[in-house]
Amino acid sequence: MTISTRKTVLTGLAMFGSVAMLAACAQAPATTDDTNSAAASDFVPCMVSDAGGFDDKSFNQLGFEGLNEAAKSLGVTPITVESATETDYQSNVQNLVDQGCSLIVTVGFNLAAATVESALANPEVNYAIIDDTADLDFNGEVDAPNIKPIVFDTAPAGFMAGYAAAGYSKTGVVGTYGGLQIPPVTIFMDGFADGVTYFNDQNGTSVQTVGWDVASQTGSFTGGFAAGVDSLAKAQGLIDQNADVLLPVGGPIFLSAIEAIKSSGKDIAMIGVDADLYETYPDGADLFLTSILKGIKVGVSDVVTGAGTGAFDATAFVGTLANDGVGVAPFHDFESKVPATMTDELDAIKAGIIDGSITVESPASPKQ
Repeated sequence: MTISTRKTVLTGLAMFGSVAMLAACAQAPATTDDTNSAAASDFVPCMVSDAGGFDDKSFNQLGFEGLNEAAKSLGVTPITVESATETDYQSNVQNLVDQGCSLIVTVGFNLAAATVESALANPEVNYAIIDDTADLDFNGEVDAPNIKPIVFDTAPAGFMAGYAAAGYSKTGVVGTYGGLQIPPVTIFMDGFADGVTYFNDQNGTSVQTVGWDVASQTGSFTGGFAAGVDSLAKAQGLIDQNADVLLPVGGPIFLSAIEAIKSSGKDIAMIGVDADLYETYPDGADLFLTSILKGIKVGVSDVVTGAGTGAFDATAFVGTLANDGVGVAPFHDFESKVPATMTDELDAIKAGIIDGSITVESPASPKQ
């Protein structure tokens, strides 16, 4: 049985989905330590965060860890710059250029314009950007030959998490909300909602998803990626609609969802994004049913290592279920609380998505 996500045109989605990209999980180059040292002797890898900062317990932190892992293996010292606000992006990228960086990794969709502008002005510097294809003119091509996109098709992983959420829910309502309505956020929500629909189709149930409608591409967003009043209100709104599983998509906004759950006194589970939040945020570990994973650390490490050994190219890194670039975390403390067959069902769904017998698509999915 197959299910296809409804395709609806969303302004700006072409930036994420129009370019044809090779889905391949790059392997770290097979080199000796001496070769690494020789190739990387004057290599300076650098990174600029988005406004979430490197301690966001999510994609900024994962990128930061990948950068440092690769730098250590190459025997070089990385340079990092943290953005406090969106107005810092352009100046922070230029700061890294001025410091003589060989490769500049920018973290997030919102740095696309600053990345493209800098790459065009500095063709001798290599760039990589996480969660964007750097196609600002929507012509299906990366806007500069020295930019390597690092992107992830998280819709299938979100689909699996949505299926699990529907199987776990006691109220028959699950909910999601996002930071900004941009492709790297809505792709999670599309997959999640369609996974719930698939569970209903397979099991004759009627679990409802609140906070996001796939067909109309409309839903609940805070307007940014900071934890605080807006995120708390969105989480509370889903709780008020009787949702007992919450998927907040957007870095630190999950912290406000935890606050809302604890204040409610209700038995509500959460699903994390990007990292396994059970491990990266132990203070909330008892709330995480699972997490939708991106292999950001691996992707960044491979790209930086390749660049440091003279193997940089602009072919996009696309994380998929097939190359383990995306996935779902274990149920951890919820293992005994989900249906006994759930893990086997998810394994079957993963296999079906990989072999094409189950179709999961999002308007935000990167082309492969």
